Amino acid sequence: MMLPAIAIEGLEKHYRKAWRSRPVVALDGVSLTVETGEAFGFIGANGAGKTTTIKVLMGLIQATRGAASLFGTSVALPEARLGLGYVPENPYLYDYLTPLEVLLMSLRLHRVKVDAPATHCLAWLERLGLAHAATKTIRSFSKGMTQRVAIAQALCIKPRLLILDEPLSGLDPIGRRDVVDILSEYKRGGGTLFLTSHVLHDVERLADRFGLIHEGVLRAVRSPAELTGDQEMVLVRSLGETPVAGMREDFSGRWIGEVPRAKLWACLDALHRAGHVLLEVRPSLSLEVAFMRAVGQQ
Repeated sequence: MMLPAIAIEGLEKHYRKAWRSRPVVALDGVSLTVETGEAFGFIGANGAGKTTTIKVLMGLIQATRGAASLFGTSVALPEARLGLGYVPENPYLYDYLTPLEVLLMSLRLHRVKVDAPATHCLAWLERLGLAHAATKTIRSFSKGMTQRVAIAQALCIKPRLLILDEPLSGLDPIGRRDVVDILSEYKRGGGTLFLTSHVLHDVERLADRFGLIHEGVLRAVRSPAELTGDQEMVLVRSLGETPVAGMREDFSGRWIGEVPRAKLWACLDALHRAGHVLLEVRPSLSLEVAFMRAVGQQ
């Protein structure tokens, strides 16, 4: 039987701001399992407990109660993190090093053996659009470039698990697209992803399941189908000149409407007869709306 990539049971983390003060509960009995080969999106507002959970998994802080393991090895043991690629929300890299030096160092730390290590690392830097800066010191880089170095560092070790805390932070739209494509490729190759992001659209593209956390409590764990399966309305967008019943003009020549599932084919037929070009058909429940409902704010 294959061990889960991540197993968390009854995880609690309390902080004290001052002596004798009432502890702040950052995590309150979080339990979840991420299977090998799964992409799991961990969604929540600022301060919900996402980064605290990741810090426990990375051995950066100790839980107050509960247990967590990676591939069956307790996170209390350093060997649990061999072969684990990690990108924090704000990566700190030795800025006097070059990207190539950072990646080569990661190979040694994770005991990864590859033919021609420099060529292997340069290939990853090229994938992330950094080949031209491979031998420049990181202190001269923008936030987005530093973020891409951190992602290349995490991927070059051939990780069996990637833990990514806001991996798209600081990236421009082209950079986000490239990183999402690389992570999709990693997932198709059998890699396991555990990621947080405020860019919910990109999380929707990557994740097999979502954990919705709020104020330290895991409110729900659902698949995309479970999020949208009970949603009766479908969003339809089209391009055309003639008004169609049930559709409103979003802006000049573009129309949008929400129709019941039972009337979808009739709506599509009406759009076709009116000479519209269909742009989009999707369930109207987005991940953002589902999260707001789960935390009771809608």
